[in-house]
Amino acid sequence: MPIYESLDKNFQLLISSPRIISLVPSLTETIVDLGCEEQLVGITKFCVNPGHLKGKIPIIGGTKNLNLNKIISLNPELIIANKEENVKSDILLLANNFPVLLTDIKTLDDSQRTIDYIGYILDREKESGKINVDISNSRESFRNTMPKAGQLKKVCYLIWKDPYMTIGFDTFIHSMLTELGFVNVFGNKERYPEVSLSEIYNENPDYVFLSSEPYPFKEVHFFELKGLNPILVDGEAFSWYGSHIIKSFDYLCKLINKLV
Repeated sequence: MPIYESLDKNFQLLISSPRIISLVPSLTETIVDLGCEEQLVGITKFCVNPGHLKGKIPIIGGTKNLNLNKIISLNPELIIANKEENVKSDILLLANNFPVLLTDIKTLDDSQRTIDYIGYILDREKESGKINVDISNSRESFRNTMPKAGQLKKVCYLIWKDPYMTIGFDTFIHSMLTELGFVNVFGNKERYPEVSLSEIYNENPDYVFLSSEPYPFKEVHFFELKGLNPILVDGEAFSWYGSHIIKSFDYLCKLINKLV
């Protein structure tokens, strides 16, 4: 079976209310918000939102270490995956047996287009439209209330330690920083580069954001970064696309108010 790219209008499911396996935590939440929770037959261990899914829907491994045999045994009629979060060889193998929708989300606009498209596939266009209206309203409200909140403030956003890893220009997190008016000091790099402590100091950011995920940064990690204004931030607010963005802007408004 072919792998369908996000927004490929040739993707037409022959089955109404398909059995879905979601390999993408933020899209699992979106599927629930579209009213399709009962169609989920498999999710990853990182699909923690909404919380009531835990123990209710079978876990098929992590995003990058899928239990392929379990996925096959669940006999899904649609698998939703992501280019960045899932392993290419796994997706190719699964596509031999099941329809796979492969998403590629790097910006807020990408996210909204994908929400529309998933709504189209699952016959939930009214619901997807409502989600996107709510996202647009939250985004506009943020822009109107704090249009220059972080303007020209330089940020180093760290997602990992030992080694330190940050984010480049071709990531959803970068697009969120830009939306807030921040300058990503490593925005000239691609994807998720390793950076040394000396490189971070050389960039002299106004703030160092320590993400709560995937590495669980705590205040104990502030010491190495003293003098660079290290701040713990909610990783979900910066990295979860889909319907989660509606909640993210509430958190981000509070974060900006704390910094200015």
